[in-house]
Amino acid sequence: MKRVVIPARHRSRNRAGMFRRRTGRLWSEGTLKLPHQTSPEKTQIRTLTPLELLGPLNDVERKYAPSTLFSAGPMELPLPRPRVAIIGSRKASAKGLSTAAQIASVLSKRDVVVVSGLAEGIDTVAHKTAMKEGGRTIAVLGTPLNRAYPRKNSELQQEIMAKYLAISQFPVGYPIQPKNFVMRNRTMALISNASIIVEAGETSGSLHQGWEALRLGRPLFIWKTIASDHSLKWPKEMIRFGAVVLTDPKHVLDVLPSSKGISQIVMQI
Repeated sequence: MKRVVIPARHRSRNRAGMFRRRTGRLWSEGTLKLPHQTSPEKTQIRTLTPLELLGPLNDVERKYAPSTLFSAGPMELPLPRPRVAIIGSRKASAKGLSTAAQIASVLSKRDVVVVSGLAEGIDTVAHKTAMKEGGRTIAVLGTPLNRAYPRKNSELQQEIMAKYLAISQFPVGYPIQPKNFVMRNRTMALISNASIIVEAGETSGSLHQGWEALRLGRPLFIWKTIASDHSLKWPKEMIRFGAVVLTDPKHVLDVLPSSKGISQIVMQI
């Protein structure tokens, strides 16, 4: 595991596969403007392998895992468990935002690490609620760690990097491209022991993570409101492939792994 200190002045045919062909349309809304540069005095970036970040992986998990990951923040490694991703629309409704906050609050109070993608809407609420409740959170970025997207989440990203953990598979200087965010969603599914889609339309980037979670054999939950929305096709498709309708955030706890760290488990064996 390498450590690199970057001074501020220098930081300038599975179901998941079907969405690759739709990437251009999914990210053609003009949201991917070149994000501004973060400006902490120094950012310490650790270079990691998936093994160092997560512990042992099986063959399915290794297949699409990035060969190298970059992290910034004081959270211990391998990552503490359990970890749950709370994801959804960037332009979420008031009800969706309220639901995301409720789920993040319930999980944080039970020592679950809340994972999300630092996007607008659902992601931002999930991170902020976990922090407010005294819990822990991990931001998985679609940009290098010295960039912040969206711009208004720059301070939130810096706080997460200072007190919790931010992860990216993109090295400093890597170009910002729409496909980065699809790759990020896949990686977030790998990092999370379970994923919850709170609110998402037919072209939401969250669907990439949903299908990837199912491919990995990880629990995928769909909040009851969108699961019963007859105008959406994707919830029924995912349920057919193993996703579960979530009616109470506490039900997620039943499928999560032990909170004991990898090192503790190895010592017991």
